[in-house]
Amino acid sequence: MTHKPIELWYWPTPNGWKISIALEEMGLPYEVKPVNIGTGEQFSPQFQALSPNGRMPAILDPDGPDGQPLSLFESGAILQYLGNKSGQFYPADIRARAEVDQWLFWQVGGLGPMAGQTHHFRQYAPAMMQDQRHLVYGVRRYTNEVHRLYGVLNRRLADRPYVAGDYSIADMAIWPWILPSAQGQSLDEFPHLADWMQRVGARPAVKAGRAVGEALRSNLAASGKEAEEARRLLFGQRAR
Repeated sequence: MTHKPIELWYWPTPNGWKISIALEEMGLPYEVKPVNIGTGEQFSPQFQALSPNGRMPAILDPDGPDGQPLSLFESGAILQYLGNKSGQFYPADIRARAEVDQWLFWQVGGLGPMAGQTHHFRQYAPAMMQDQRHLVYGVRRYTNEVHRLYGVLNRRLADRPYVAGDYSIADMAIWPWILPSAQGQSLDEFPHLADWMQRVGARPAVKAGRAVGEALRSNLAASGKEAEEARRLLFGQRAR
């Protein structure tokens, strides 16, 4: 039986990479539907029908669990769904699954938001503000919190190869968000995390998933009218 590919509504960012990596690891057929967040495509009615929150990634699975199409937004929910669908990287055993879930939620509720704020204050905000003095507290606050979270992960990885024991969707969720140069960190301080980064990053499917749509990516920290408009759309949003 031929299955239709999963539609991946995507832009090459850490949250997008989580899902492209998972699809590559699980061998699930998919096609990319670019959502250019720098030009406001996330606000289109077509995309918001899939993602009411107006954030990517989202997926549309034409072959849902009951044979009917199923759409999902929120990367953590998508990873759980794909793990269930494929029967891979998401254990059936309740204890083992709880171990994966807690680290998946750690990324979704902690590392992702804190690292995202770090990116904003360290990379994007300087291009948006004339008075740089107002940036100091935000840069320090979020850089320090990401440093703490790196430490949590480093300790976790001291006696195991992957965050939940076996390689899982938790690793796929966390790996794209470890971006030391963008987050003001040095992996020299976190040797277990550094080893894990290399171990996960060496996987062929991770390399393939990380490369999806790389040519689409734009530099929102750059100067010029196009980058300025992209920042306005991303960081000056109002309810629509």
